[in-house]
Amino acid sequence: MSPLVKVCGLVRAEDVRLAADLGADLLGFVRYPPSPRHCADLSVAHPYLDRAVLVMVADHGEEILEMVLRHGFRRVQPHLPPERREAGVRLLRGAGLALLLPYLWEPGTTTTGGAGGAGATHAMAYPPPGDFLLAGGLDATNLAGRVASIPASARAGFRGADAASRLEAGPGRKDPARVAAFIQSTHALELP
Repeated sequence: MSPLVKVCGLVRAEDVRLAADLGADLLGFVRYPPSPRHCADLSVAHPYLDRAVLVMVADHGEEILEMVLRHGFRRVQPHLPPERREAGVRLLRGAGLALLLPYLWEPGTTTTGGAGGAGATHAMAYPPPGDFLLAGGLDATNLAGRVASIPASARAGFRGADAASRLEAGPGRKDPARVAAFIQSTHALELP
């Protein structure tokens, strides 16, 4: 089995189709208006709900669940305030959704100053407690080196890679060559 590839920050139907046709395992749709990757029209995800992930910043899990139910998502990457995270995760899991938040590994908001992914690299000093997708400033040019630098104690949890901003020609517009190279590079890696 090859590692999973998540192409995130998809906004335009042509970019969604491109990532899907090139073999992305997961397609990320950001619902957060301040983000340059905010997907105002989530209907672009509808043809690909079997691999679509709603990436949403919200104050309460109920807001995320409402959006999931309105659009038919089966996977969600919730970004909730720390004091409401546990209740929100419980609500979303109780609704039968697959959650990705515990599996992403990138700098936190205290480092980046923003909610969700920031496309920033990090020192990998605090590995997640279980399986994860490596995220944070990834593209085909740095992926192998970043995976090789995962601490030995965390390598068994590596399940794939997630990228957004470094696959773009401009905010919200994917570069086909960068997307193709990232998908190919990730699928060529070996899982531990």
